[in-house]
Amino acid sequence: MKAKIPLSSILHLALALAAVLAVANSATAAELNPKTIAAFTHYVVLSEARIDASLSDPQAFLWADRLPPEQRAAILARLRAGNVVIERMQTLENGKPIDVPNGLVHYWIGTVFIPGATLTQTLALVEDYNHQSEYYRPRVLASRILWNDGNDYRVYLRLYEKKVLTCVLDTQHEVHYVILDSSRAWSRSRSTQIREVAGWGKSNEHDLPVGHDDGYLWRMNTYWRFQQKDGGTYVECQSISLTRDIPAGLGWLIGSYVESIPRESLEFTLGATRQTLAKREGFHRIKFPNNH
Repeated sequence: MKAKIPLSSILHLALALAAVLAVANSATAAELNPKTIAAFTHYVVLSEARIDASLSDPQAFLWADRLPPEQRAAILARLRAGNVVIERMQTLENGKPIDVPNGLVHYWIGTVFIPGATLTQTLALVEDYNHQSEYYRPRVLASRILWNDGNDYRVYLRLYEKKVLTCVLDTQHEVHYVILDSSRAWSRSRSTQIREVAGWGKSNEHDLPVGHDDGYLWRMNTYWRFQQKDGGTYVECQSISLTRDIPAGLGWLIGSYVESIPRESLEFTLGATRQTLAKREGFHRIKFPNNH
């Protein structure tokens, strides 16, 4: 019979973890340096080359469509059951990982299927930046369009993350949309400014200088695809973000914690998109063809 761990021990472990995280992320504040920026930029250039190349095939527009038949069928079944499918990605150079000194790159891809939604309805939601704090709360506390010209936007988002520690970020992003045809579109968003908010919610609340903070998030790019088919719309997002590296000696303790945050953020965003659209009028349950 396995021995049970006393509740007091679990609580002490949780408090110890919180203390370690606080030390790792606050007492040892990070600084974004030119070498880290250059390495991340190189990572993004190589990643975008592959992302752009895959846009040319209309029969394999979505990531799931490029998978072996059995794997594709399994993922489609999960999507149609209402799940968000998330997978880790990695860009290699000459078959080897790309080193990003003093930083961590987090690369995830996620997909969700929204039955009954049209491409037009889906794009109207994701481009409604003035109301994203309503659709994606609590992870988006404030949102607004700073500038818009056709399919190009510059937007402000105040982001919130709480997992033991609380992090609030004032961010700006440049977003470009491309409508390929009546059923397919894609967009690309690049962060242009990320500032950590110190003293959030207090009278002395203020933004820290860019790159001179705790390193929760330094860069964030997202690459979206939208395809209307099978009686609804598939929404796919690839997210490439940059955070500080894990302090030496703490990887075994907080490595999985740090890497879980970008994944959970992407899963929440796609899930909230599906939920918001599904609540709107005119959406209905559909039956899928047997040949899909």
